[in-house]
Order: sequence, then structure tokens, then C-alpha cells
Amino acid sequence: MEEKKEESKNKNVKKANLLDHNSIKHILDESVSDIVTSHGYKEDVRLSNLKLFLGAIIIVVALVAQFYNKKFPENRDFLIGCIALYPFLLSMFGFFDYGTYVVLNGVLQLILFTKEKNAILFTYPPEGSFTSTGLVVSSKLPRFSDEYTLTIDSADPKSISAGKSVQFTKSVTQWFTKDGVLVEGLFWKDVEALIKDYAKEEPKKKK
Repeated sequence: MEEKKEESKNKNVKKANLLDHNSIKHILDESVSDIVTSHGYKEDVRLSNLKLFLGAIIIVVALVAQFYNKKFPENRDFLIGCIALYPFLLSMFGFFDYGTYVVLNGVLQLILFTKEKNAILFTYPPEGSFTSTGLVVSSKLPRFSDEYTLTIDSADPKSISAGKSVQFTKSVTQWFTKDGVLVEGLFWKDVEALIKDYAKEEPKKKK
């Protein structure tokens, strides 16, 4: 019985490879999403769904261009149309292609980065809340650095109900054991404090 409890406990443990920058960030980002959504903020997946949908269209365009029943130069106009459409979709949704469009995709990835930046979570406003905007939660963990920055912004900064941006920057060493196990209690405490700070910065409903 005790062995089963121990196995169940180990399954719930979040463990990162402390030598892997991406592993540490993934564990922290995943936990942040859990914490934020547990406070009544439902995840907004519209952008993700739209990217998947357009990704499917890109694949269809590529397949049609590849297997079109006419050969070059008879299919020249059709191929020009596909080539014109393909990078346009790439510019909006950032899919990589290491063939002809390598240089173009580098520029398009830059556009995508400036649009989404370091966002890890988009949310709707919590039900029953005065605010009409959700959150954009972003994180940064620079390579070769132990400083993790977490930022909470309004999804619509121009809204009158938008709160001011809040953030913290702390060393990841205070949240992990030497074996790479995340001490969730400490991390939850810090993230919850940041959520409360953001809530304080939201405009209050006038009586």
C-alpha cells in the first residue's frame, strides 16, 4: 500500500533537467498556466486554433501544387498562385520551410515574435469580474541565465478596465531541489502573489 502511494506521489512530481534550459522553462511555464487557470481565468485558445487551421490550409496548398495534373510550363500560372499564397500565410502564422523560403521565413518568424513575443498563455476575463479583458502571461529565461521573468499584462491594454503590467524576476534555483524537482508550494506562492498584484492594479468599479 505504501509503495502504491509512493508511486502516485512520484508521478505528480514535476522534475526538470537542470542542465537543460528548455526543460526548466517548460516545467515553470506549465505550472504558471495551471496556477493562472485555477484562479478563474479560462484559457483563450482561439489564436492556437486559427494557426492550426491555417496550417492545414498551407499543407493542402503544398500538396495541390505538388500533385497538380499538369506539368511545367503548363501549370505555371497555377504554381505562381500557390507560391504567392504560401508565404502570405506563413507571414501570419510562422510555419518553417527550410527550402526556398529560408530567408523569407527568418523575416516572418521575426514578425511572429514581435506579435506574440514571449506569451505562454492567453485568457478570457474571469466570470463575474468587472474587467472585460483577459490576460497575456509571458515568461523569459535567457540562455545561460538562472533568472526567470514572469509578466502579466492585459490582453487589451487600451481597454479602460485593463490593469497595469506586473512582473517579477527571480532565480530558478529557489524553486528546484538539487535533483531538479520543482518545489511547487514555493513557486505557486510567488505566482499567486503576482496575480494578486495585477488584480490590485485593475480599475475598480465605481459605486
